[in-house]
Amino acid sequence: MADAVGREFFTTRTVAEALAGFRPGRRAGTETVPLGDALRRVPSEPVTAPYPLPGFARSTVDGYAVRAADTYGVSEGLPGYLTVTGAVLMGAEPTTAVTPGTAVTMPTGGALPPGADAIVMVEYTAEVMPGTVEVVRPVAPGEGVVRADEDAKPGAEIVPAGRPLRPQDLGMLAAAGVTSVTVRKRPVVTIFSTGDEVVPPDTAELKPGQVRDATASALAALVTDAGGAPVFGGIVADDPGALEKALREALPASDVLLISAGSSVGARDETANAVGRLGEPGIWCHGLAIKPGKPTLLAECTGVPVIGLPGNPRSALVVFRLVGTPVVRLVGGCTVPPPEPSVRARLSRDLASATGRLDVVQVKVSGDGVAAPVFGLSALLSVLTAADGYIVIPEEATGLDAGSEVDVILYA
Repeated sequence: MADAVGREFFTTRTVAEALAGFRPGRRAGTETVPLGDALRRVPSEPVTAPYPLPGFARSTVDGYAVRAADTYGVSEGLPGYLTVTGAVLMGAEPTTAVTPGTAVTMPTGGALPPGADAIVMVEYTAEVMPGTVEVVRPVAPGEGVVRADEDAKPGAEIVPAGRPLRPQDLGMLAAAGVTSVTVRKRPVVTIFSTGDEVVPPDTAELKPGQVRDATASALAALVTDAGGAPVFGGIVADDPGALEKALREALPASDVLLISAGSSVGARDETANAVGRLGEPGIWCHGLAIKPGKPTLLAECTGVPVIGLPGNPRSALVVFRLVGTPVVRLVGGCTVPPPEPSVRARLSRDLASATGRLDVVQVKVSGDGVAAPVFGLSALLSVLTAADGYIVIPEEATGLDAGSEVDVILYA
């Protein structure tokens, strides 16, 4: 098994291959949540309008409800005159119909009275005497009016499945009278850290060679951002069989297993061996053509996706953003991921890269739109905390020249 795993590592996949090919079939279950708790949740099925929206024809401007035909031919030089026979009140049904030669005063959002087919904006009118309005601009039928079903026809899809709900989506659902939504449960992502040198963050004094577990906390935050529910599985020592036992115990209650460290090939590497014994179909790849983050493992074991990340914190976080986040979103039913914030900038210096490998470079963006790379060892978290975002040098490139326009993916 160890020989097979070793050979797997050297058959690296590109990030593009991983994103396109590693598509676990697992999906989190569903639950119904009230509208107030539905922000960023992922609908498991489309939501349709139970009836037309807004439900009645209404005005989009302040002005006068009229028959459009009564305004044809009017102008500032040849105004028309209409008799004002009433007014529409907000939230009330109109009590006055519009007949030839008459108009009804309208507030924005008021219901269109019977007989009217257009609204003249108040800016194009003048009250020349009590009960008479002067009109200096003609209107066409439908002008200044929202139809009863213009926002949505009955049965029309108002919220799609697979797209996290946004504030405007919640507003649309509320307008339709939908007060609860069936969504995917947040996928449970169990996070393990490995290594004899790794100790809990609350360790007051470190012994020589020990490091506090910084990666698990950052990964948990990224899992939350991806719509998942992080669970800390604990720190597993470098003991043969210990990781396999921990993973097996977590498998039934997990939608995704996430392992930091222990995924590089070496004498003490038990990650690939442990994952390989968890169940079919097993390891999909053990190695990605990416810098930083080459020793990454992707697997699916008895229906549960497993992600093994590099031990260096920066490498682990970079890889999880690019590859792990899409997996968590997919398991959580998100098929239309939200766009990441980005900005165009000019590169401050030349950057070298190797063909066939995707390079992720941390950058700071200045006020004048210049992106300056932030360099440092992959073990240094300060490189990430100092950066405003990152740029990606694609696999086919041999580098980027100073002054090149680049897309900087910003950290929220």
